[in-house]
Amino acid sequence: MKGKYFAAGSVVVLYLLDPPGKVWGVLRSLDATGVAVEGIDLRSFDETLRGLLAGEIQAHDLSLAFYPLSRVEKILLDRGTEAAPSLEDQFRKRVGMSLAEFLSR
Repeated sequence: MKGKYFAAGSVVVLYLLDPPGKVWGVLRSLDATGVAVEGIDLRSFDETLRGLLAGEIQAHDLSLAFYPLSRVEKILLDRGTEAAPSLEDQFRKRVGMSLAEFLSR
């Protein structure tokens, strides 16, 4: 579904098939061929944040990847609640800026 909710610049979690995986990052494009996301494999979220805070990882170290639509199971907007903060909220709290701000540096 393309539209105002899944616009370029949205922070998303992408669920992948074959092989399975999850990617968290900034949506760069979404069309009938696939999805481009700039971010990280969700399994390495905490490790990546530690590396960012230690200065070992820079914005250009995060991947910009294209996933064909045949591999995409679902796309979720990264939204949180007071009880369960989003990954973006956690990133902002620990790094001091949003993911989009970090990537534009």
